[in-house]
Formats: sequence, structure tokens, C-alpha cells
Amino acid sequence: MANSNAATSDQARVLDAVPTDLLIGGSWSAAAEHATFPVNDPATGKELSQVADASPADGLRALDAAVAAQRDFAATSPRERYDMLMKAFGLLTERIDDLALLMTLEMGKPLAESRGEITYAAEFFRHFAGEALRIDGGYQTAPAGGARFLVTKQPVGPCLLITPWNFPMAMGTRKIGPAIAAGCTSVIKPAAQTPLSMLALGQILIDAGVPDGVVNIVTTTDAGGVMEPLIKSGKARKLSFTGSTKIGKVLLEQCADKVLRTSMELGGNAPFLVFDDADLDEAVAGAMAAKMRNMGEACTAANRIYVQRGVAEDFAGRLAEKMKALQVGPGTADGTQVGPLIDDAGRSKVVDLVADATERGARVLTGGQVPDGDGFFYPPTVLLDVPGDARMAQEEIFGPVASIIPFDEEDAVVEAANDTPYGLVSYVFTNDLRRALRVAERLESGMVGLNQGVVSNPAAPFGGIKESGLGREGGSVGIDEFLEVKYIGISV
Repeated sequence: MANSNAATSDQARVLDAVPTDLLIGGSWSAAAEHATFPVNDPATGKELSQVADASPADGLRALDAAVAAQRDFAATSPRERYDMLMKAFGLLTERIDDLALLMTLEMGKPLAESRGEITYAAEFFRHFAGEALRIDGGYQTAPAGGARFLVTKQPVGPCLLITPWNFPMAMGTRKIGPAIAAGCTSVIKPAAQTPLSMLALGQILIDAGVPDGVVNIVTTTDAGGVMEPLIKSGKARKLSFTGSTKIGKVLLEQCADKVLRTSMELGGNAPFLVFDDADLDEAVAGAMAAKMRNMGEACTAANRIYVQRGVAEDFAGRLAEKMKALQVGPGTADGTQVGPLIDDAGRSKVVDLVADATERGARVLTGGQVPDGDGFFYPPTVLLDVPGDARMAQEEIFGPVASIIPFDEEDAVVEAANDTPYGLVSYVFTNDLRRALRVAERLESGMVGLNQGVVSNPAAPFGGIKESGLGREGGSVGIDEFLEVKYIGISV
């Protein structure tokens, strides 16, 4: 009982320390008419906190603050921006325990995963601190002589950043980091399910010395009503969005009116290919990483696991054994490896997808039944012989369900893997070097994991093709999304 009381005390302390108002112009302020909305714990369904529910007018106030701060911030030196980001990196690292607990409470992932996300999130600040010092340009003689070309890069201007609920801290730093490094101000709208992590990050940025108005945070349940006026105001110059393809398309239409620069990290339907010459232990470990990170609630999650027929039963059995052994429970509980899904709608979709697949002939090797009790839990599930026309072969599962589809020939599986409007990430497991390179080059995706189940790295370019998005985040190219190239012609 003492340990339980201590845990409850820690939770109360962490929740009490988080700002719950809007961050506008360097100050925390209430929403219009003091409107608020609840943030709930997906493990219990109970309310954790109330945060400010911004109106369109609040959003415009935040954008005005970003616009007002843009000129002075663009004039700061790269070293100043480096120092801010490195200070924020240090604070994230120092506060990792409290930030991890906060994330687990509002999002549900186990504490170990939350700690991993804070570490990952902090690395974006450290990576882009270095990129701030490496913004370059060019100088050359005109081909015909008589002139010189000077090429410089300048901040694009005030940015609108929209982040999802599944990685509430890392998706924030992946956007805010390059924006600050490039000299851009921003207005951030986090997902309504998980606003607390972003609000805590806002306080860290204040503590790190980021000037007033450079980072503004607007929490709201009316995402479309608040963001559309900002997009169409003509005051913002860029939108970066991580979320569903459906919403991304709507935002692209809105951005077209003012020709805003856009970065879109949208939906996925990741194929995971296991050939019969692969090391099956390695492939199973890779599938566990690619499928079960964040309870499967990730755009990079292995959605369609294609296994060559000769090893399909063996692979499926090994995977089912690993999945069945995972401990399901509240993310705050000791030993938990699989937390709840984000909400009832998220779990209901998983239930429907599993039912559809089994009705079409898929075999359940483990899991597949909703447990009794509170919270939005779903057990780790393995389905074998999932037919290609099952819904889960066409849609993101976004849950702890491994969908295994046997295949026979290389050409056929590559064709099946590419038969989707999405193209974020693919995974390939084989010990044949020629096949590895051949298949990796043929797969239509922005990223490929070759004999590895995790591709995300702050130092690597993250992004997709087709309906999975536009642009790249992370890597040396991530900062370019926040810079404009200017050419100056000089007569000599």
C-alpha cells in the first residue's frame, strides 16, 4: 500500500507541475471565456486534468505573437540558437522521470517506452542545435562572366506545427527543433488527447531561454476551427503536420490559397517482408520492434507481415509465443510491456479489423479478445493466413495486432507490398545481399529497414512518398524544410 500511495503522490505532483493554459507571447494565459477540456487516462478512463480550450481568436493571438517575434529571432546568431536548443536538451534529460510519468498518464505507453521517447525527443534538440551552425550557402562566377552568384538561406518565417497524440513529445521536438535552429517562430497545436507533454515542453523552452513569442502553444478541441483561420490569414509561411492522410489532404487544400510551404508526415501501411533465407530469430525480434512499439500505435508499425510460405508457420508460431508472453496493464505498473490504446474509438477499430479478418478466414494464434475491466486495453494478437482483401491489409491497424500473409515469389510480394496508396516505410529480412539491395530499391517507400525493425533516428531523414507525405524531418535535410533559398546576383 505504501508503494501505491507513493506512486499516486508522484502522479499528483507531476500533474500539478504542468501548465494548463495557453502559451502566447511568452506568458501562460487562459482561453477565451476560460473554456477548458478534460485530459483522460486511457488506462482507467478517468480525468487527469483540465486544460485551456482555445478559440479561433486565441489562435490568432498566438500567431500574432509569433509574427511579432519573427524579425528579432531571425536576427539571432546561430550560436545563440544552438545554446537554446542545447539547454533544452539538458533540461529534457534532467526531467526525464517526471516527463515519462506524465506521458504515460495521458497516453498510456509503459514507463520504459515513455523514457525512451523522452530520450529520443531530446536528441532532436541536440541534433538540430548542430544543424543551426551548419546552415550554408554558395558563391560562384556566372558562366558567362561579368557577374557573381551569391546564394544564402533564410528562415521561412512563422510556422504552424500540428502534432499527433501517439508520440506527444518527440513529434514536438522533431518540428520545434529545426524551426528554432533555422530562426523561425511557431504556433504549435498538440493533439487534444495528449496536450500535457507539449505544455511541459513549453515550460522547458521558457526555462531554456527561448525568447517570448518564438514558441506558442494552443490547445483546443476545435482543431479545424482554430487552425484554418491561421492557415488562411496570410501571416504564417509554413505548415508542418503529422497525422492522418485524410486530414493532411484537407490542410493541403487550405494551404494552397496562400501557397504555404508544407511538410506532411501522414498515414502508413508498412509491409514487413521475411524471406526464407532470413535468420528467423532476427526476423521475429525485428517484427516485435516494428509491430509493438507504442502498442502498435505508430505510423511506422509493421501493418502487413509477408512471410515466405516455407517458413510462415514457424515464424508465426515464434512470433505468437513472444506476443503471448507480453504483460498487459497500466503503463505505470511494474512489469507492464503493453499499455492501453488511446481511447475507445481506437480500440473499437482494432476489434472491427480483427473480426473482419477472421470472418475472411484468418486464424487467431493468440489474443483477439477484449479483456474485461476498465481502460482501453487490447491483447497482443497474431493472425495467420490473413487474406489480401481483409480490411487490415488495406488500413492502418494502429494496435497490437500482427497480420501475417504467406507469399511464394519475390516479384509477387514486392508487387503486393507496393499495392497501396501509402509509402512511408518498408521492412525487409533476408541474408541474401543481392536480394536485399534489389528489393529495397524496388519498394515504394521513403524509408526501408533492412534486417532491422526500427528506422527512426534524429540524424536520419524521416518521411514518405505517395499519400504518406511530403518533405523530410530529421537528418541534415530536416532544417531545409524551414529555410528559403535566396539568390543575389552581383555585377562585377
